[in-house]
Amino acid sequence: MANTSARMLRLLSLLQTHRYWPGAELAGRLEVSPRTLRRDVDRLRDLGYPVDASRGVAGGYQLQAGAAVPPLLLDDEEAVAIVVGLRSAAAGSVAGFEETSVRALAKVIQLLPPRLRRRVDAVRAVTAPAVPGDGPILDPGVLTTIALACRGEERLRFTHTASGGEPMRRHVEPHRLVSLGRRWYLVAWDLDRGDWRNFRLDRLTDPEPAGARFRPRELPGGDPVAWIRERLATLPNRYDVSVVVAAPAERVRAVMGDWTKVEPLTDRARCRIRMSVDDLGWPVMVLGVLGAPFTVESPPELREHVGRVAETLLRGARPPDRRAAG
Repeated sequence: MANTSARMLRLLSLLQTHRYWPGAELAGRLEVSPRTLRRDVDRLRDLGYPVDASRGVAGGYQLQAGAAVPPLLLDDEEAVAIVVGLRSAAAGSVAGFEETSVRALAKVIQLLPPRLRRRVDAVRAVTAPAVPGDGPILDPGVLTTIALACRGEERLRFTHTASGGEPMRRHVEPHRLVSLGRRWYLVAWDLDRGDWRNFRLDRLTDPEPAGARFRPRELPGGDPVAWIRERLATLPNRYDVSVVVAAPAERVRAVMGDWTKVEPLTDRARCRIRMSVDDLGWPVMVLGVLGAPFTVESPPELREHVGRVAETLLRGARPPDRRAAG
């Protein structure tokens, strides 16, 4: 049975290259008879792998894409590459994939043997991810630990520092991780306060499973993203930004994500964006990425900031003064 299992894994590894394998060549690679190869292919089909077969002198086998994703066989290099890629996407390098990447990362990490986890950590230690924007950089280990606790419905302890406050140890039932704007939030039931709370992950350290399972509670409204937005809307921010952009709302939403409000205007060729921020650098950067004409409605400080940034960019765009260089 052990030899059969090893041979099946080897067969699957060869077929997952998605090249066409002549039957004789494939049987030779596996050192089995054509009859044994046919039985092994039938076993793979029973497991959900769609293997096409052609008969005749030039007959052979090829693995086709199925309607569902069957179990994947990865070698060490492929497994490390997937985890590194998922961590990069979770950090926001691929817009719209952050939460999906974290869920996938939590599943893959559980399957990695210690030797591969060490390789992943080594790769991360010597690479510098290019995260868009100027949001806080998170420790992927923190993100993964919390994601696993959410998925496993396991209570969690960590240290959290509120804005302007002192670090406090918290004990929670983690519900969901939410990526909103440039930040990650944990939605959780706070066991010490007996209420729902949200925690910014860049202010959270030392997460560790508490060793106790829990039955998930029902979040008010059911939508964690809407719940976070509602909570954030009640927090005071320094600037309330309103800008009219000469671009359709759909295009602006694709760039802005789901963290800000985009209002279509009557002519459909323009829209209004609203956001509350503490730093005017973020709306200026987003407006620059949009590359569309815009009019700042408020606040006046944003108009001044846009002017200063524009002057700086124009100076940088001028050709160098050769006399000064000489």
